[in-house]
Amino acid sequence: MRFSFYSLFAAVLILAGCSDAPHRDKTNQNAQTSTQKSELKVGQDYHSFANADEVLVRHITLDLRADFAAKQLIGTAILDIERISPNASKLVLDTRDLTIENVSSNEQALDFTLGLADAELGAPLTISLLEGVSQVKIEYATSPEASGVQWLTPLQTAGKRHPFLFTQAQAVHARSFIPLQDSPQVRVTYDATIRTPKQLLAVMSAANDPNTKRDGIYEFSMPQAIPSYLIALAIGDLEFKAMGERTGVYAEAELLDAAAKEFEDTESMLIATEQKYGPYGWDRYDLLILPPSFPFGGMENPRLSFITPTVIAGDKSLVSLIAHELAHSWSGNTVSNATWRDLWLNEGFTTYLTYRIMEMIYGTDRYNMEAVLGYQDLQADIASLPANDQIMAIDLRGRNPDDVFSNIPYEKGALFLRELEQKVGRDNFDAFLLDYFQAFSFKSITTDEFIAYLDKTLLQDYANKLSKTRIEQWIFEPGIPEGAPVPESNAFLQIDQARAGFLSAQIPAASIQTADWTVHEWLYFLNNLPEKLSEEQLQQLDSAFKLTESPNNEIAHSWLMIAVANEYKPAYDRLYEYLVSIGRNKLVKPLYKALSQTSEGKAFAKRAFEQAKPGYHPLTIRANEGFVEGLE
Repeated sequence: MRFSFYSLFAAVLILAGCSDAPHRDKTNQNAQTSTQKSELKVGQDYHSFANADEVLVRHITLDLRADFAAKQLIGTAILDIERISPNASKLVLDTRDLTIENVSSNEQALDFTLGLADAELGAPLTISLLEGVSQVKIEYATSPEASGVQWLTPLQTAGKRHPFLFTQAQAVHARSFIPLQDSPQVRVTYDATIRTPKQLLAVMSAANDPNTKRDGIYEFSMPQAIPSYLIALAIGDLEFKAMGERTGVYAEAELLDAAAKEFEDTESMLIATEQKYGPYGWDRYDLLILPPSFPFGGMENPRLSFITPTVIAGDKSLVSLIAHELAHSWSGNTVSNATWRDLWLNEGFTTYLTYRIMEMIYGTDRYNMEAVLGYQDLQADIASLPANDQIMAIDLRGRNPDDVFSNIPYEKGALFLRELEQKVGRDNFDAFLLDYFQAFSFKSITTDEFIAYLDKTLLQDYANKLSKTRIEQWIFEPGIPEGAPVPESNAFLQIDQARAGFLSAQIPAASIQTADWTVHEWLYFLNNLPEKLSEEQLQQLDSAFKLTESPNNEIAHSWLMIAVANEYKPAYDRLYEYLVSIGRNKLVKPLYKALSQTSEGKAFAKRAFEQAKPGYHPLTIRANEGFVEGLE
């Protein structure tokens, strides 16, 4: 999942976003980190109640009915279990705001208790296991406020005719719509029967039949074992269009053709990645275009990536997001992080692969430009995050696991791998990645297991080029190590000259030759302007380039950030419309945060937030409501 822009290489990324904790004394913070690190039990999931070390769920069979009027999923989950400990007498599952109606095995009732709810983790469901029980059936219903489910009215969709539902399980939100062991180290296969209004189509992160009959009853199978955060469901007035032999797109009719055209290179990306890093192991790779309230850029749900419509730009300028979600088919979905401390193993590898895929499809110039933008995103987070949050193998105990999503696991992780590549050579590093993906295929691993694998491979084969001390510095210490690679782009040298000429009043904005600029060049130009500009400079830029009216959501975001920093009121109507029409956290959260710095801006933000809130995803609400609190 993607988080920041190039860092859109995102969706997060897109999630609640990077931590907004204030700076703390780095000496004390590092000392605290050292103490915590010695106490942390590697491999233990501190964000799950599940007793997976005693009883392991292996398969889930779902039968759910979508009640749009009540905003509930209602039905059953049958869990096939394996007793890791032969004498285990209970099964502990994760839940959040679920109504548990009954628990049984082979029609025999089982005793169960629902524990006290934790604000971040939900409540444990403890089921007493009779001797010989290997399957448990749970009858349940979700809450209308389930953190992992969004119910949209017809007016909140592109077609305006039918409602829409989609789930978002990462990081620990699967427990809000399925009682299960909600930990990435527990991998399950699943089957599902989903019952919907007949005019709607259901799709899942499973085998989807593009030619299925629209009859209100849909059956799915996921034969590969996946972590719970990759279980996903969407229901809406969806249509399908093929983009290649193994790729296609689901979307509302109003978006279908534009999405298929924008993402038509997906099949080429798939083929190129297979040639470099091994066969694609998931049969089909399709995309689902969601309504704009989707809180991320994309989510790598296997076989069916969920994608924000905000990246349909008309010129393929934002398709690195597609490359990123596709890359997760190798790094993340096939080889997964075992705990949220280890997220960088998913996102760092995937961001590195994203850059490589973009280079293979679109060339070295684009690769270099996107790498520079990603590096600048990383630098911005390093400057704003406390020391502990700059560590790739972060200690998240006592925190919401959504706090892990920043540019650290993404861009710092990718930069670390780029250094390894440069030290051992690209061909050698590609061979290492191919072997790595095969060695841990369909497994969830920890940071320490990865380091142990390095000990046996790269560190042994290239002992004269690599240092374990250096590797551990990257993984366990804050900041960017001295001497790390610094991406460069020759294309941006001309942008620097144009910007300098404009700022020194030697070149009027209208005289800057921008006809051949890509989105990347526009972002580099805007993102590197000084924070404060004069009213005349702002008017020049807006008049020359129509920035307030830009249809590209990324360019508009950068310009609106400049407008807020300078209180450039001609852009505020567009700013308001932008905030109320988009729910992607990566785009709206920085704007809300910037607006909250002044009383006038905070009042403006509150008006927009209150209008947008009914259509925002719960994660977007959680991420931004703090910026508008305290105003009546």
